[in-house]
Amino acid sequence: MKLQRSIGLLGLTFVAISGMLGSGWLFAPELAAQQAGPAAIISWGIGGAVMFLIAITFAEVSAMLPVSGGLARVPYFSHGNVVSAAMGWTAWIGYTLTASIEVSAMLQYLSTWAPFIQEPGTSTLTLPGSLIAGVLMILMVIINAWGVHFFSKINTGLTWIKIVAPVIIILTFLTTKFEISNFTIQEFSPYGITGILAGVSTGGVIFAFVGFRHAIDLAGETRNPHKTIPLALCLSILLCMLIYAGAQVAFIGAIDPSDISAGWRNLHMVHDYGPFAALGTALGIIWIMSVIYSGAIIAPFGGGLVATGSNARLTMAMAENNQFPRIFAALSPRGVPLNALLLNWAIGFVMLFLINFKDMVTLNGAAIILSLVAGPIAVYALRKQLPDRARYFQIPAVGLLAAIAFIAGTLTLYWSGWTVIQVLMPLLAVGLLLFLLMRLVSKDKRALDIKEALWLIPYLVALSLLSYLGNFGNGTGIIPFGYDLALGSVIGLVAFILAGHSRLPDQKTAAYVVELEGIRDKTLNPYAEFEDG
Repeated sequence: MKLQRSIGLLGLTFVAISGMLGSGWLFAPELAAQQAGPAAIISWGIGGAVMFLIAITFAEVSAMLPVSGGLARVPYFSHGNVVSAAMGWTAWIGYTLTASIEVSAMLQYLSTWAPFIQEPGTSTLTLPGSLIAGVLMILMVIINAWGVHFFSKINTGLTWIKIVAPVIIILTFLTTKFEISNFTIQEFSPYGITGILAGVSTGGVIFAFVGFRHAIDLAGETRNPHKTIPLALCLSILLCMLIYAGAQVAFIGAIDPSDISAGWRNLHMVHDYGPFAALGTALGIIWIMSVIYSGAIIAPFGGGLVATGSNARLTMAMAENNQFPRIFAALSPRGVPLNALLLNWAIGFVMLFLINFKDMVTLNGAAIILSLVAGPIAVYALRKQLPDRARYFQIPAVGLLAAIAFIAGTLTLYWSGWTVIQVLMPLLAVGLLLFLLMRLVSKDKRALDIKEALWLIPYLVALSLLSYLGNFGNGTGIIPFGYDLALGSVIGLVAFILAGHSRLPDQKTAAYVVELEGIRDKTLNPYAEFEDG
């Protein structure tokens, strides 16, 4: 049994959109405006451009090597099993927590009508609430287990709602009340470039876009991957950028000027369902509340559904890399990694009882963000390792753009803050120990690709020091803002150069690719008919 290539362009685009367009759009416009004022619109443009740049590095590699669980597989081809283990392990931890986080957020919204779900005055679920969360997570598993075609249809339907809801809200506020003076009453950019960049980082802009990664993990089940993957990634990021920017414009225009009289940083719109709900109530647009409620509840479920499917493919890829027992690489009669789905559900359900919501969010952020740097180093390395491999999507000036994307990923890691980075390092240590233990248990005799992973040591040490001395997530603030960004860029550039020189030998990369193509999926190379000719 092999994976079924059943996902088309619309389905894969909506997988990425579902990952990016969560309930965050209800809150992010206020957070970004507090940091940058009306110039938060520019913050969304910068954030979208950064993620677009990172996404196209994955697009080239995933279109050329369309395998499932790409966050674990992509670095495996370019830098070997140790780097792949580090990237895959951290991504897996984050993915495993995502469904738990999403159902917890969904139930927090529902607790308005069912207060027994949540402890009063906290974000902690009660025992009944945790059991309900487990049932919702099982529903996500069942939808995924029914087959990728069925999953894609369900997700597409949910994603249409996730798109339509914010569009209705944006158009309603733009046509009901739009104070153009709000954009200039205290200057368009009251806090300058510092505020704009703070909007990208602490305003939550950059993190709104990281969900594009789900499309990479489903690359192995995509029809015409050489066309579908690049188009899906580009279209999804552009559409989400338009929606987020539109929400930002509508939010700023709908604010009463008196609410910003004390400055944008003192803006606070109080409502359980976010600032748009507060504005809708103040403007008397009562009917819009039902749209906000539906978006607030459906968006987390859709995000959890996609994360459940992506994580199963990531687990399968890690099992194929001998980082998990091989049983989790097995496919069901419907061509789905069912054992992986069940493992991830069990761990996610247990986490509901062991970790509170805030700590889950912190762990999730720490775990997933590191995997973003895999794309830029892989696309650059694979250009040299597989120069004759057919590529129907190629990044121009790959060295320059990959370096910029890697620096952007490094800054994204830094912006996640010391609170997150100090969790990431122990996670990596635990993952390395489990990886070595798994090799002993499985009696894997293949050599460790240690030399190709050495660049990670100075990179992570320097990043940790910068994070501790920097200005985000409880950093000490010893390094002034601006200088920290310059230093982070230098760290990223040096690490990119080291990673480029540390790539696998060309013959070993070719062997890894042939090994996978020969064992798993004859459709892995979508250009075979052209290469043979």
